[in-house]
Amino acid sequence: MSTSARRPAAGTAVTRPATTTAVRAPTLTSRRAAPVQTGRKDTILLAAERLFAQRGYHAVSIRQIAEEAGVPLALVGYYFGQKHELFAAIFQHWSTTIDERLAGLRAAVQAGGDQLLRHIVEAFVNPVLRLRASPEGEFYALLVARELAYASPEADEVLRRHFDPMAHAFVDALQGALPGSTPADAAWGYQFALGALLHHLSDHRVERLSRGSARANDPQARDRLLDFIEGGLRATRTSAPPRRARSPATTTTSTTTITTTRRPR
Repeated sequence: MSTSARRPAAGTAVTRPATTTAVRAPTLTSRRAAPVQTGRKDTILLAAERLFAQRGYHAVSIRQIAEEAGVPLALVGYYFGQKHELFAAIFQHWSTTIDERLAGLRAAVQAGGDQLLRHIVEAFVNPVLRLRASPEGEFYALLVARELAYASPEADEVLRRHFDPMAHAFVDALQGALPGSTPADAAWGYQFALGALLHHLSDHRVERLSRGSARANDPQARDRLLDFIEGGLRATRTSAPPRRARSPATTTTSTTTITTTRRPR
């Protein structure tokens, strides 16, 4: 083979560096691409939501959330800050559920009529039950049922910021729908309704208590829950006859009886 044949062609010498650059450039560009990073933020949020719902806020660490999400530990702090900020971000993410409940409440109040109370209860309950039945909202509904029932500082902050404005709107509507009720009646009624709803979201004991004839989170139980809450709200008004207090005479008689039957030792 001649020496000239072994020499690279002039064009080849120029092309070789260009080819190297062409290979490296896409690699650098792909590392800078945003889609993977953007998806990681949602992945972290979902991992935190799932772990908080299953184990409780205080039983979960940032490291465990990072491991569940499959991301570096520092990335959790980069996107969300401290753990309580990540906790609050979950509720901000699902704020559309609160918007849906308030929209239903406004529609019920504007429509009025004999079924006003029932429609208020439906606006309060139905969006949450739909969320609980959906694959994407199951863990959030469980998180609400589990964490907001406890008076931790983190849960109280979430309640004040996200849920109290909605609660005040429902309390005002309940008082308007229950003639003769007081603000206290409406507030107690709202709390009792909330307790029934939260318990229904997370309860499985009904299967055991019913000896298998009832299924936990059964969609067919929705009407039972609505009836229960509506009936309870009607019964919490102060216009209901108060219980008779024990009379002083009865107390005196009881005390006297105890005294006379006591024998000196």
